[in-house]
Amino acid sequence: MGKRHSWTWTALTGLAGAGLASGPLSAAPPESLPAAQLDWQPWGETRPAGALCRGRYVMPDYRLPAPPGDKVASESDRAGSGEDGETRLDGEVLLRRGDAQLEAPRVRVPASRETAFAEGPLTLRDRNLLVRGASAEFSLKSDAASIDTAHYVAHEQRLRGDAVRLARLDGERYRLTEASFTTCEPGSDLWRLVGNDILLDRERGVGTAKHARLEVGKVPVFYWPWVRFPLDERRQTGLLWPILGLSADALDYAQPFYWNIAPDQDATITPRYISDRGLLLGGEYRYLFENHGGQIEGAYLADDDGDSDDEPSYEGEDRWYLDYRHAGRLEERTDYRLRYGAASDGSYFDDFGRDFGESETAYLARLAQVDHRGDTWQLQAKAQGYQKLDDPLEDEDKPFYRLPSLTADARWSQPSGFYQQWRSNVTYFWRDVDETALPDTERFDREAANGTRLHLAPATGWRWDESWGYLEPRVEWLATAYELDYGERDTDRDESLTRSVPVTSVDGGLVFERELALGGRDYRQTLEPRVNYAYVPARDQAEFPDFDTAERAFSWNQLWSPYRFSGSDRVGDLNRVSLGVESRLLADDSGRERLSLGIGQAYYLEDRTIDMAGDPDTLPADRDSYDYYLATRERSPLVTRADWQISDAWRARWQWLYDDHRERTESTSLGLQYLAPAGHVLNLGYRWQVQGFDPAEDEEDVANYNREEVDLSFALKASRQVDLIGRLLYDNTNDRALEQLAGVQWNDCCYGLQLVWREWVDDNDTANSIADDQTDRGIFLRFVFKGLGGVGGEADGYFQQAVPGYRAASLGRL
Repeated sequence: MGKRHSWTWTALTGLAGAGLASGPLSAAPPESLPAAQLDWQPWGETRPAGALCRGRYVMPDYRLPAPPGDKVASESDRAGSGEDGETRLDGEVLLRRGDAQLEAPRVRVPASRETAFAEGPLTLRDRNLLVRGASAEFSLKSDAASIDTAHYVAHEQRLRGDAVRLARLDGERYRLTEASFTTCEPGSDLWRLVGNDILLDRERGVGTAKHARLEVGKVPVFYWPWVRFPLDERRQTGLLWPILGLSADALDYAQPFYWNIAPDQDATITPRYISDRGLLLGGEYRYLFENHGGQIEGAYLADDDGDSDDEPSYEGEDRWYLDYRHAGRLEERTDYRLRYGAASDGSYFDDFGRDFGESETAYLARLAQVDHRGDTWQLQAKAQGYQKLDDPLEDEDKPFYRLPSLTADARWSQPSGFYQQWRSNVTYFWRDVDETALPDTERFDREAANGTRLHLAPATGWRWDESWGYLEPRVEWLATAYELDYGERDTDRDESLTRSVPVTSVDGGLVFERELALGGRDYRQTLEPRVNYAYVPARDQAEFPDFDTAERAFSWNQLWSPYRFSGSDRVGDLNRVSLGVESRLLADDSGRERLSLGIGQAYYLEDRTIDMAGDPDTLPADRDSYDYYLATRERSPLVTRADWQISDAWRARWQWLYDDHRERTESTSLGLQYLAPAGHVLNLGYRWQVQGFDPAEDEEDVANYNREEVDLSFALKASRQVDLIGRLLYDNTNDRALEQLAGVQWNDCCYGLQLVWREWVDDNDTANSIADDQTDRGIFLRFVFKGLGGVGGEADGYFQQAVPGYRAASLGRL
């Protein structure tokens, strides 16, 4: 090659642009170039583990160094001038100004020096942008430029496209004519957006297109007369993808509109048409300021067109819901939370839904809470309540409100091992019920009460702790007082009640250790015998209300706890000695626990007379009942537990409660989990509970059969792109599947897919009967075009709930 000619000019515009393209139904962008001409490099054997694409875009080095300032550097094989003052560069022409570089076989600059013309095939590079074209025209006085038959690649965004003409208007604004856009790798046109008149504004990060169409496999599947879309991660106001649902007799179409109000505020407005219900308008507003943030969401449907034969029927009624959440910080140690939820009726979410795969929303919470964390004192003030979403909602099923609830807790410790603890709470409990309409029984006499409860729980103890053992005697005084109001109910029950109960316990244990070699590895094994004594005398609580109390099921932790009830309305009597021993196997080099085995049993020195009825002088009347046996048994079931970290991937957990008096299993649970580094997950669970083992206050919440369930779930990373998900929850007692789920998540280079089939049983909040159980089922689909958006509701959160340990990859990630 002959001598290269170098020039320095005073001005030449660069060209840079990236974003979406779309067009009318008749738009015909040029055919795409081969991958080799689009800076595409296959990974080969160096492909990273998480890479979804088979290659990546790599911008090569510039062929000319950047000239100073706004000057333009050039090289060419030949240079000459015409009689009219025109300058011509021929051969392999290179121009460089700032980050922009032009390669072309011929460039002409007229004598006016206002415009430059390049003949192709040409290549333009600018800030991780590649544009190849047939010819180009550049202004030497402004940023204006245009390229004909353009093929463009934005390396960082991993997008590409083709346009009959790509023009730079000014600054960072570009217009594309008959253009396409896709994030699929070269050679794949699985999807692309096609249009004619597209305006891209890189400075604002937004694009618009008229008469845009979406092609899947070059088949048009959707059309927009006008569409606005983002060019980068900045949020943009505009229409989101619609959500479409079909059933045997109804069409459900929702069209969300996103409003980017400010950097710290946004909103989504969603008109939704349901053919057998009417037009529902939903919305969500979010804000995030320096010290607080929150969101409000809701929906409204005027004059429900629902079927009058439905039970219950809402034909002609207005249906709505509202849910407001707010949280913030008043100062470094003081936080606050607000929550208010309400719905027009208890069936709203059954009829209109809320989240993927959710059969119901049982409650809507209402809360105003302030927390202060001091060095010694922990303070809390809150007002709390719920709307229980049952229809009809009986008075006895309504939850209590706390209006308000004030808590003050503190702890003091001395170097000698002594400590003092203070817990206190005062709460006013209220619910809107017709006291006279409640059933005329002793239980509902108690439940008719509203009122104030003051609960004080000072405690003192001494903790002696050495590496080889510990001892902790402790005394706690539970003092409770009530001021009650029974309204119009005819009752002679006391309205002012007090109760004082001492809770005494002594807990102690020893720790023996030895070095142990197993399987060629060194471990440290411990043997830890433990003894616990607890004494709680019986106090008459028959007149006491039940605001927030439930009896606890027996477990390993209950072996060492003196509290038989949650909440403060009942204090269970107890005179018990618990004995147990635990052995742990610790990896000697890290101290990590690999195996823990425990066995223990409690021995009762007296019967337990306090139950939810609160009468200390009587035991359950039916001597053949399971409740009577639980109150009078001399020893608890034998509790055996194991937690085994088999390997880095495998873990097993087991708990077995065996009644050695009646020689039967009362409860057992077994869990086996496999978590592979590659992403595979397997969960196998088994649960057995004898009838009545898990206590509940309301009869409808107590299963009237022995419960035997098997829970199998898995997530298989079939390939880099494909996850297979499944779950089966089987009720072996009643020979039925409580939940079945099968799903696939396909996460490819330029698109993502979630397809889920789910079938589940809704027990209608009556666990003691299966006669009114209903089976629901559905198929859920979500399709994401990466860099553009997606259709359908997200299932990621539900997958992670149904398959513990599974972490779904984001479908929107490029």
